[in-house]
Amino acid sequence: AWAVAKSNEAIDASTIRNILTLRYDPTQKTSLPILTWRDFNSVNNTSLDVIEKIMEDYVRTKIEHFRIKKVVLALSSGIDSTLVLTLLKRKFPDVKIHAISIKFANSVDESEKASKISEFFGIDHEIVFLENFLAELPKMIDMVKLPFWDLHWYYVAKEAKTQSEFLAAGDGGDELFGGYTFRYAKFLSLITKNSSPRDKIKAYLACHERDTVPDHEQIFGPKCLFSWESIHNYLMPHFDNSLDPIEQVFLADYNGKLLYNFSLVNGRINDSFAIKSLTPILSDRLIPYALSLNARQKYDVDKNIGKIPLRNLLTKFGTDKLVTDKKQGFSVDTTNLWKSHGRTICNNFLADSRAAKAGLINQEWLTKYLVKNDLDVRYVNKFLGLLALEIWYRLFISKEMKSNEILS
Repeated sequence: AWAVAKSNEAIDASTIRNILTLRYDPTQKTSLPILTWRDFNSVNNTSLDVIEKIMEDYVRTKIEHFRIKKVVLALSSGIDSTLVLTLLKRKFPDVKIHAISIKFANSVDESEKASKISEFFGIDHEIVFLENFLAELPKMIDMVKLPFWDLHWYYVAKEAKTQSEFLAAGDGGDELFGGYTFRYAKFLSLITKNSSPRDKIKAYLACHERDTVPDHEQIFGPKCLFSWESIHNYLMPHFDNSLDPIEQVFLADYNGKLLYNFSLVNGRINDSFAIKSLTPILSDRLIPYALSLNARQKYDVDKNIGKIPLRNLLTKFGTDKLVTDKKQGFSVDTTNLWKSHGRTICNNFLADSRAAKAGLINQEWLTKYLVKNDLDVRYVNKFLGLLALEIWYRLFISKEMKSNEILS
């Protein structure tokens, strides 16, 4: 309905509420399997040989089927993309690799580390510098047909297309092998062995506090009434079961942003550029194998270290010292983005919001915070989400905007 909506009545208000609260919408279709708690069976011991063989078979099948001679790799400096690179170089030395990294203005820069990794493997490495991350947001939203703002994959795919029609990535490592350690420790600190499913849901959402704001309910207009109960009810099956609490988090993470944001967004952007994906960690054989390992085989609670099997594979290959210890990935510093471009762009679009006039968003809430000089990062992130909704509305509903418009 989102892509073909012709009137306000055609808009699903739950989609807006979900994306502005969870940063994904579970009503969308996904190419990956939806999991339930019963899929976590914990029957296997970790076998690095099995993981390596599954990934190798996946890549070999792709290479032989498409006769791949050159592949682009989205390279941060983390475990997942470095592991994919290691596998490609060790198992398929005849395939040429061109690595791409994103460097955001005034943000944590992992491109230097990625350059050293590329130099170690002797591959070409390109750094895409983004001074204004939001510049081509209308084009991005036109591609994904949803009001998302964090669409950095657009810039990866856009540049990748100039080099090859095959784009490799380490997608899925965090969700399948326990990479969000910065949230796990906090989640465990907020629950007890007697915590109810709803208590655990609230703890889980508290670990994603940058996705919401203290007065979150006031963001929405009369046609888009918000309820925390509806959010809790969606998450309930992930936490109302017999799984270990950390495995419940794994389940919620997989069935959340991976299925309905990262995978969906990357897939639609790749399709728009006629690019084929190579994601060995998300192979249809590795997903069930990862689910057959228990939480402690992936995440060390005492040391707060995750992705243990993938780390051990890098150690086996002798490339573990190349990666950064702290998880970053491609991430823009939204506070600095707000100061450089975001506030001006948001004022241009949200001071007279079409979505607010349609009753979807509360104009009074927008006006209250747009005049503030210094916003907490949670409000900054929320404004970027509201900007995406406004642009989506002007592209697909009021049709007063063209996708090739550049924001400055």
